[in-house]
Amino acid sequence: MMLRIFCLLSFCLFINVSVFAQKKNAGYRYLIKRATSSINIDGVLDEQAWLQADSADNFYMVLPMDTSAARVRTHVRMTYDDHNLYIIAVCYNLVPGPYMVESLKRDFNFSKNDNFLLFMDPFDARTDGFSFGANAAGGQWDGSMYEGSKVDLSWDNRWFSTVKNDAEKWVWEAAIPFKSIRYKKGIREWGINFSRNDLKTAEKSSWTPVPRQFPTASLAYTGTLVWDEAPPTATSNVSIIPYALTGFSKDYEHNGSSDFPYDFGGDAKISLTPSLNVDLTVNPDFSQVDVDQQVTNLDRYELFFPEKRQFFLENGDLFSNFGYAGIRPFFSRRIGLNAPIAFGARISGKINQNWRIGAMNMQTRSDAAISQAAQNYSVVTLQRRVFARSNIGLLFVNRNATGSLANADDNNPYNRNIGLEYNLASSNNLWTGKLLGLKSFSPGLKGNDAVVSGHLQYLSKHWTLYLQQEYVGKNYNAEVGYVPRKGYIKLSPIVQRNFFPKSGNILAHSLQIASTYFFDPSFNRTDNQSTLSYLLTFRNQSTLTFSGINDYVMLLQPFDPVRIGSGMLPVGSKHNWNSAAVKFVSKPQNVFTYLIDASYGGYYADGIRKSLTSQVGYRFQPYVNIALNASYNDLRLPEPFGHHTFWLVGPRVDVTFSNKLYLTNFIQYNEQIKNMNINTRLQWRYKPASDFFIVYSDNSLPSPFTVKYRQLVVKWTYWWNI
Repeated sequence: MMLRIFCLLSFCLFINVSVFAQKKNAGYRYLIKRATSSINIDGVLDEQAWLQADSADNFYMVLPMDTSAARVRTHVRMTYDDHNLYIIAVCYNLVPGPYMVESLKRDFNFSKNDNFLLFMDPFDARTDGFSFGANAAGGQWDGSMYEGSKVDLSWDNRWFSTVKNDAEKWVWEAAIPFKSIRYKKGIREWGINFSRNDLKTAEKSSWTPVPRQFPTASLAYTGTLVWDEAPPTATSNVSIIPYALTGFSKDYEHNGSSDFPYDFGGDAKISLTPSLNVDLTVNPDFSQVDVDQQVTNLDRYELFFPEKRQFFLENGDLFSNFGYAGIRPFFSRRIGLNAPIAFGARISGKINQNWRIGAMNMQTRSDAAISQAAQNYSVVTLQRRVFARSNIGLLFVNRNATGSLANADDNNPYNRNIGLEYNLASSNNLWTGKLLGLKSFSPGLKGNDAVVSGHLQYLSKHWTLYLQQEYVGKNYNAEVGYVPRKGYIKLSPIVQRNFFPKSGNILAHSLQIASTYFFDPSFNRTDNQSTLSYLLTFRNQSTLTFSGINDYVMLLQPFDPVRIGSGMLPVGSKHNWNSAAVKFVSKPQNVFTYLIDASYGGYYADGIRKSLTSQVGYRFQPYVNIALNASYNDLRLPEPFGHHTFWLVGPRVDVTFSNKLYLTNFIQYNEQIKNMNINTRLQWRYKPASDFFIVYSDNSLPSPFTVKYRQLVVKWTYWWNI
């Protein structure tokens, strides 16, 4: 049966590759001409170069409906010189009143800000690119694009912009150095689109028409940026990014003495070509990275926390997006998890329109205190575009123990993975899918060490149809990956029907049926969750969802359902329950916003679980954004587990004194693990991509209050272009 399903997926994936091969919005063309004068980035459209540049306007509405011209007026012009690509966007008001923004923070939430964004695809491959933009207060947005429509906002680079406001409009003007983007010499037609989000009118619009079921970031629907001559080739493009830090730390829990560390190191970026980049790092430090948001953990498997370290982010999709959310053969957070990184190197980017390449080598130090040998990590990935927007990818991952501890009896000397995947993306994005094969190599593990998986999705205005299949062998081993579950077969179908009333307060409502089935290798059912949902989207952009859920679990290993050591449910025990949930997200136009997600129903061992998750936000535009995240779980089970309640509360305050000076305070109280975490970070971006940080963190036992660990770090970084 599994073979039949996999063959059906394979047939569907390949039969659709030829559908809609032509670029959808090829007729939308913008001619960019060399600047005839110098340009001052001041938000004023008065230079001769701007007056002579072509304009892009007459935007199309995407939301609330995609069948008419935009009501809010947007006017865009672009030009360039030998060093920079310039853009100016004039965003006119339709409704009077203040602009709606969270704050001046970088990489803001799209749906909660009046904003203008640029989506740029220098190879016109409609798969990857770059995004730049700003909200109406001047907060910057930049990210690398991957998988045709996704934006990784962790990517950061040097560029310049300003926003100027008046009663009639707000204007964003930017200079993007050619050194900060990746493109191929001689290509004179790039993919391009512009997006505008106007919360006062609840309207999202774009320069080219984009169906409402897709984000305006969808590269399948870009127009064409036509250069009057070949774009300038960036000259010597080498950046050195040193850092130095000092601070204070003390481990109170283990009676450690005070430590006053100091360190230095740095990164380097070297462009081999305008589209192929080398990254080097020596003794890297990531103390300025945001702390992970904690969750109440009632899951049977390892939780996933995303990578936030800058070194791993450029072209990160080449490495980390291979596979599925629960089948990642490479997960960069494994590197440096138990021992610090000594040095590393990466090469990544595009060879031409059809080929992308990535290679990485990282070396960590040993730790004799825990008998941890030094490790060397090598990753090679190659991606070839085929048909309109599809691609074939190859990945090889190798971990080897090195150094004097490498031959210790308790050390696993190596682990290797090799994988091949085909990613389908039709020209109009209606059909997407994947076929995946993986095999691991580890000492003592042979047979049942492979992964075979695939999915197919059809996404139209009225229908969403999805089917996914996974097989993961019990001996499959990805030590540098994220594969929380092994030895299973999974089937996951989704069917959703959307309806669009012509009038009234409801913009759209949908009925969705989704199911996830897990089987053992003999195809005996072990898990199943089936959900029936009714989703409503209102014209003011608030949403309401009702769900009914049925869960079935047959435990394959002992499990503590409260995860605090109260006892274990036995292997083979079967558990079945029903629950109901409701979720409401308020409209983003208000300065006071909130989210409520509540559920009630059964739980393991015929228990009862009540759960409430909420998020409350208030903003003092544009300088202060306050958010309170809270979750409450009430678990009532028979003995020995008993009755337990868990609170997780996380207030966060973001203060943006300007778009260069930020203060973030984040407190998390986790009753389940009895920990309170405080993280305060002051960031001063004194030059583009150059920062000064002061970071304070504290972990404490709430009751009785006892400090467990405390740290203060002062860090300086500088981006130096040679």
